Amino acid sequence: MVNRIHFVFLNLGHFYDHLFLLIFATAAALSLSHEWGMNYADLIPYATPGFVAFGTFSVPAGWLADKWSRKGMMIIFFIGIGLSSILTSMAKSPIQIGIGIFSIGLFAGIYHPVGLALVVQGREKTGVPLAINGIFGNMGVACAALITGFLIDLAGWRSAFIWPGLVSIATGLIYAGFLYLKRGEEPEEVHKDAKVGKTNSTVLLDRRLLFRVFVVIFVSTAIGGFLFQSTTFALPKILDERLGGLAISATLIGWYAFIVFAIAAFGQLIVGYLVDHFSIRLVFVFVAALQAIFLAMMPDLTGWNALFVSTAFMLVVFGQIPINDVLISRITQGQWRSRVYAFRYIVTFSVMASSLPVIALIHTRWGFDSLFMVLSAAAACVFISVLMLPLALSWKRSI
Repeated sequence: MVNRIHFVFLNLGHFYDHLFLLIFATAAALSLSHEWGMNYADLIPYATPGFVAFGTFSVPAGWLADKWSRKGMMIIFFIGIGLSSILTSMAKSPIQIGIGIFSIGLFAGIYHPVGLALVVQGREKTGVPLAINGIFGNMGVACAALITGFLIDLAGWRSAFIWPGLVSIATGLIYAGFLYLKRGEEPEEVHKDAKVGKTNSTVLLDRRLLFRVFVVIFVSTAIGGFLFQSTTFALPKILDERLGGLAISATLIGWYAFIVFAIAAFGQLIVGYLVDHFSIRLVFVFVAALQAIFLAMMPDLTGWNALFVSTAFMLVVFGQIPINDVLISRITQGQWRSRVYAFRYIVTFSVMASSLPVIALIHTRWGFDSLFMVLSAAAACVFISVLMLPLALSWKRSI
């Protein structure tokens, strides 16, 4: 029971992590551009420092978690990101909001190396737990557009930062209390898998194959980060432009984005099940191919067709997320896992940060149709890289 409740807190953390990072995306598209007299492309770069912090702080966060306490770092995450969001709501200029988003990104960088290490800690099958955790993260993406749109219509963009911040701080205090009350009912912070150096499902590879797998992980991670950031950050604006009469308010656009993200989130559960029962290489190839196909279909679509295809490409973009995490959990030893996740996510989030100026440039000069073709080509590169995964290996349980 203690482990299940702890898993709930970890899932909430993933939900908050992605929600806070995308509040600004919806606020910029639907409110700030009008209130501050700036166009959407000019506002996007102010989010870049936050995503840079999101990536770069994951390494020291993972190191601190491995050396000090993963659960202690999670308390800092909940409270720190909540306080940062409240401070961001006080911004009176683009520079100030950029500083606020930077502080959000700093604390948001804690979650992936720490929370994911806690999710897989002591588990033999990691695909479904990571997928469930991933669904919560993607529901955070979905609810960012929905909650922000609703709060903008209700009380203005500042409330979209204040109320989630208060909820996160409250969650952090409850989590700290839970850990204090249950400290005698659960294992020590360093579990058996960390002590002996591996879990039962850790795969031992020779250096040549291990290097090849890590190349695939980090190449697909980099390109996947670009795909994820471009689609999730831009979707509210895409729907605003493409749905026409179907989108008549910020709240309604938020609802459409929520529906797309919510449906797509379950792609992780499907993929998580598949990688626990079938060849991870085959699953990865299939997902990457569908990404390229669906993104190439998007140019010139409007109305319901745009909404349906948006749902399809988000389904496979989200579906890719747990695959690399499962690969890492199977080839890394317990005492190193937070740091390996940290390096995986510093690649992801560094690319995510650099993708924001690219989105702004392409949108300003050529529009979203050109962006979709660039993204389709990027997905094709993921497809090619995944073909490098060793054919001789079975990734179901052990080797």
